[in-house]
Amino acid sequence: MPSKPDFIRGSVWMRPPRSRGGGQPTLSREQIVRAAIELLDAEGAAGLSMRRLGSSLSAGATSLYWHVANKDELLELALDEVLGEVYVPEPLDAPWRVSVSVFANSLRATLLRHPWMIGLLGDKPTLGPSAMRMGDRLVALLTEAGFTGFAMSHVSSLLHAHAIGSATIEAAIAAGFGRGNVTASQVLKEIEPYLDKIAPQHPHYDQWRRANPVGELDPQQLWDDGFAFGLERILDGLEHWLTAGRPATPSPQPAADPT
Repeated sequence: MPSKPDFIRGSVWMRPPRSRGGGQPTLSREQIVRAAIELLDAEGAAGLSMRRLGSSLSAGATSLYWHVANKDELLELALDEVLGEVYVPEPLDAPWRVSVSVFANSLRATLLRHPWMIGLLGDKPTLGPSAMRMGDRLVALLTEAGFTGFAMSHVSSLLHAHAIGSATIEAAIAAGFGRGNVTASQVLKEIEPYLDKIAPQHPHYDQWRRANPVGELDPQQLWDDGFAFGLERILDGLEHWLTAGRPATPSPQPAADPT
């Protein structure tokens, strides 16, 4: 059995694009990727196959395989395409906290529009033009804010982690509600008798729950407020770190030689 290509060498971005010689099919790679994204948005990664994609485009497998070797390559292309939706402001367009907040909110919104991409981040290389452009613009923004060296990398990871973490939980809960064909308000109402029953075992939580009846609030507003609260606290900490004289961030040490 042939071995599976590794994480990097098997990437679509690591091989040259196929030459545009004679006999090229009428479908373009852009058309194929956009159709794949429509399928992914509707049914997730499990619902995408080369056969289903070909049917949706009324095309044979030959037209698809001209541009992509397999589903993994197609997923890489689709992921990079939707990463192009993430907006990173230009440096000096606004105060750095505002610009960073715009980026983080745009990343979260993109993930929620395309929740299938959450499972691909880290599993697929993000080396395509959209991902690299987003990274380059973020470096420019953070450089102007005053971050340097590996501290900049840590700040970028922190912002990505907050957006991805928030979107992951929200998308998972939304999918669960969708499978049960229920709303968040209905779920909260249904579990209230159970929470009342176990209240004596959890008095602190029960006291907080009764003082803050979340069932009366808009669930989406709660998600948005929670994300904004966390982002503001992250930015508070980063701003304090900058104004405190930017304490040195240790550089990664070379791995020890196992021999």
